[in-house]
Amino acid sequence: MYTVDIDREEDSDDVLHQQAANGGQNSSCASGPEGRTEPTQVPKRTKNLAAKIPLADLSRNLLLAYQSFGVVYGDLSTSPLYVYKSIFVGKLSSHTNEDAIFGAFSLIFWTLTLIPLLKYTLILLSADDNGEGGTFALYSLLCRHAKFSLLPNQQAADEELSTYKYGPSAQHASSVPLRRFLEKHKKSRTVLLLVVLLGACMVIGDGVITPAISVLSSVSGIKVAENKLTQGEVILIVCVILVGLFALQHCGTHKVAFLFAPVVVLWLISIFVLGLYNVIHWNPKIVSALSPHYIVKFFKETGKDGWISLGGVLLAITGTEAMFADLGHFTASSIRIAFTFVVYPCLVIQYMGQAAFLSKNIPSIPRGFYDSIPGSIYWPMFVIATLAAIVASQAIISATFSIVKQCNALGCFPRVKVVHTSRHIYGQIYIPEINWILMIITLAIAIGFQDTTTIGNAYGLACMTVMFITTFLMSLVIVFVWQRNLLFAAAFLLFFWIIEGAYLSAALIKVPQGGWVSLLLSVIFMFIMFVWHYGTRKKYNFDVHNKVPLKWLLGLGPSLGIVRVPGIGLIYSELATGVPPIFSHFVTNLPAFHSVLVFVCVKSVPVPYVSPEERFLVGRICPRPYRMYRCIVRYGYKDIQRDDGNFENLLIQSIAEFIQMEAVEPQFSSSDNASFDGRMAVISTRNVGTNSSLVVSERDDSDEIVSIQSSRSLTLQSLRSAYDDENPQIRRRQVRFQLPESPGMDVSVREELLDLIQAKEAGAAYIMGHSYVKARRSSSYLKKLVIDIGYSFLRKNCRGPAVALNIPHISLIEVGMIYYV
Repeated sequence: MYTVDIDREEDSDDVLHQQAANGGQNSSCASGPEGRTEPTQVPKRTKNLAAKIPLADLSRNLLLAYQSFGVVYGDLSTSPLYVYKSIFVGKLSSHTNEDAIFGAFSLIFWTLTLIPLLKYTLILLSADDNGEGGTFALYSLLCRHAKFSLLPNQQAADEELSTYKYGPSAQHASSVPLRRFLEKHKKSRTVLLLVVLLGACMVIGDGVITPAISVLSSVSGIKVAENKLTQGEVILIVCVILVGLFALQHCGTHKVAFLFAPVVVLWLISIFVLGLYNVIHWNPKIVSALSPHYIVKFFKETGKDGWISLGGVLLAITGTEAMFADLGHFTASSIRIAFTFVVYPCLVIQYMGQAAFLSKNIPSIPRGFYDSIPGSIYWPMFVIATLAAIVASQAIISATFSIVKQCNALGCFPRVKVVHTSRHIYGQIYIPEINWILMIITLAIAIGFQDTTTIGNAYGLACMTVMFITTFLMSLVIVFVWQRNLLFAAAFLLFFWIIEGAYLSAALIKVPQGGWVSLLLSVIFMFIMFVWHYGTRKKYNFDVHNKVPLKWLLGLGPSLGIVRVPGIGLIYSELATGVPPIFSHFVTNLPAFHSVLVFVCVKSVPVPYVSPEERFLVGRICPRPYRMYRCIVRYGYKDIQRDDGNFENLLIQSIAEFIQMEAVEPQFSSSDNASFDGRMAVISTRNVGTNSSLVVSERDDSDEIVSIQSSRSLTLQSLRSAYDDENPQIRRRQVRFQLPESPGMDVSVREELLDLIQAKEAGAAYIMGHSYVKARRSSSYLKKLVIDIGYSFLRKNCRGPAVALNIPHISLIEVGMIYYV
């Protein structure tokens, strides 16, 4: 595979514009020599600008830190509503004394210090993937630095992307044997994928459980103040709030986050003041519980019951994963500032104050937070708590949408409708199907359990499992991406696994008391993901092994043995190389094909974003007289495939640029037929738009258009006119290409460009395979169950590929084909 990178350089204004499009995050790599990347905190050009105007950079991070309160910290900051109640439940209720409460606070303090502050803020935020965080970001980093991916659609050209490389290129000697072992054994790579999917499924489980526990715990304050309300009436209020919350998701995260950031800031200030008041008023001695001595004393007195209570302590750090998962919307510096200087001290003081109150009011433990509020400010605090709980729910729902989008991009989730909710903030999305499924499950949990302690058991198990998996993936990143010593990674893994293992084991004990909900949801979503990935991989391997031989095409001649009619045929396939089997199936059943054929492959690359300048890879499949080309359109796992109506025009211009470049570049002038399929060139869309060899004229659909020679019948033209009238929202601007007079242009190049323009004017048809995937008769019973029932059911009930790729139905041709995998 030969690649030519055209117009890759960007000026400083372009870099700043790209950052603004990406939600303002700093990229974690910068372009180095020959398009490679070097590990830095911000892009070099942006870093130079920031050095000149450090105050502007600081103010930008402070603004992003303020905005992060409404998205990142809602879940973490509302934990004081139910933590102490969840700790002193069950057998530990017999140990409710002042020392036990001091020990519980000491556990909470050191848990907040070691995991959110040390692990996430200081270490994990440095392991971003070009500004993106989360388990899939870590997995994509690993797949780029070692051959861990199970889907064999990687190309050498992908490694030339400016966002592909990260970290030093030299391998540390201690990591080589481990890397060879993981790459050699397919089962180890499968286990790694399953671990990542489990982490993603637990995050989705959080998206179901968080709204239920947050809203239920905040609304329960009504029952504390108004004893007249029954439990059923409280649940009814909770359900109304939850339905309203999910119904507002289509408005977009950016609007909700903008309104909710002040709510979270007000909430944090309120709990800080309340905690400080309780410390001074009830028991100032609680400050001594910052010493870990009280933890030792706590476990000496409580024994096994104290260990089981860790399942309640870990609820104090639920929502911590959002700091890393939502990194793409902000910067590492802004998240560090917000947590270190605002969230962390406010939470510590609140837990300290609540412990001071409970140490003097033991019977109030089941209602600890609301009982600790002075009567004069009770109802204002209740309103703020309810709004903060809604913010917490909003944050995790948005994170769930992002996780599903990433899974879908990496071939691990069925196709769903992804709506981009903001034109200015990149990456904020809404998925209708997932939203309503989450709402139904959340309502079922709230109505079915009606108890924050039981729901908290499921919540804690899901959160701690995600943290446990993140620690494991981070240790691999330290070895394979950061190229650090294997002993350093092992020390990191053991230190945090010992701490998180204690919490996870305590959470697993509570599986019968509600923890099973997280496991059940994870198993269901994980089964869906793995079945979809397995079926997709089998279908791709079938296409690879049944490609149309190039010799067969060359033997047919430029006419392919059929009539070549005017027009462009865009043949969609998942293959990045070779001719898909649906082409031969089409040719053998129809006597005509278009004069220009373009094999289009839309694929996801394991990077968060692919810049428009590097999106198109264009090449030729057969010799020039055949008029057959290949175009690979590359997207990152956070990219949105927008239907802007300009794809056909960009494609034609890119092919035209390739034709001219091929005539002057010596590496493309080889007459070796075998090398035609595989040589690709990166065509910059900026170069296409500014220095195109074609003259482009535009006019609106509503304007009169000069009639052109077209192969379309009057009937088809009238059908399209009626279709456009019924769908005015998707009207596109008519673009007409003309070839300028250029005496120095090669005759064969000019002829090919004219053929391309005439084919464009004649119209384009989109050709896709309508595939039916079935297991072979010799397959095992389990494989038949997975493919014939599981995968087929998912394919029938998800979005079709034509809808996912924004292909106009009026121009779509589907070719039926059965895949025996």
